[in-house]
Amino acid sequence: MKSPSSKEIIKKSYDRLYKAFGRQRWWPTQGIENPLFEIIIGTILTQNTAWQNAEKAIINLCSNNLIDIGKIKKINRKRLANLIRSAGYYNQKAERLKIVAQHLAKYPSIKVFFDRPAEELREELLSIKGIGPETADSILLYAGNKPCFVVDAYTKRIFSRLGLCEQDIDYHELQKIFIDSLKKDVRLFQEYHALIVECAKLFCRKKPVCKKCPLEKMCRKK
Repeated sequence: MKSPSSKEIIKKSYDRLYKAFGRQRWWPTQGIENPLFEIIIGTILTQNTAWQNAEKAIINLCSNNLIDIGKIKKINRKRLANLIRSAGYYNQKAERLKIVAQHLAKYPSIKVFFDRPAEELREELLSIKGIGPETADSILLYAGNKPCFVVDAYTKRIFSRLGLCEQDIDYHELQKIFIDSLKKDVRLFQEYHALIVECAKLFCRKKPVCKKCPLEKMCRKK
């Protein structure tokens, strides 16, 4: 029997995940006045931690009316670190939040910042200390509404188990496989990434829980 192509694996996985979990409506925000900046904050706070931990930190910032570029720029770094403690690496992340705020403050608004081609924005984001490919692409996809597919550890874990790639595949190599296999659509990329996260949290953990996983029948490496 002929092995399925990368495109077939990717499309079939999406269909199964969507059927199992439905629409995810990511990126989740607290419904405040500055959702784009909140998303940017969230992408930094989720680095090397679970979303639940980052969310607690975001709620703390919201409660203190700090989802604001000018206020993050001015706040004492120690106080900021204390407010985001639940996200882990809080001193480092406080520094990164302040650096990002200082960078964005150069622009009249976040909308003006994003009103440029994705390639130019991505290069600029990657030049900012603390922002790597995954964080940059998350910012572009969810805050900038640019068609940049986000690859994370969950993506590598799931699709290496499905036989699409190796666990240690290069970020950009796996990203290209997805972009080449899918319609270049922002909503699709957002939905797919969110579905991958949901599958990894519920089933495709480091120690997999294969029973009832929507991708179980496709899995080659249980």
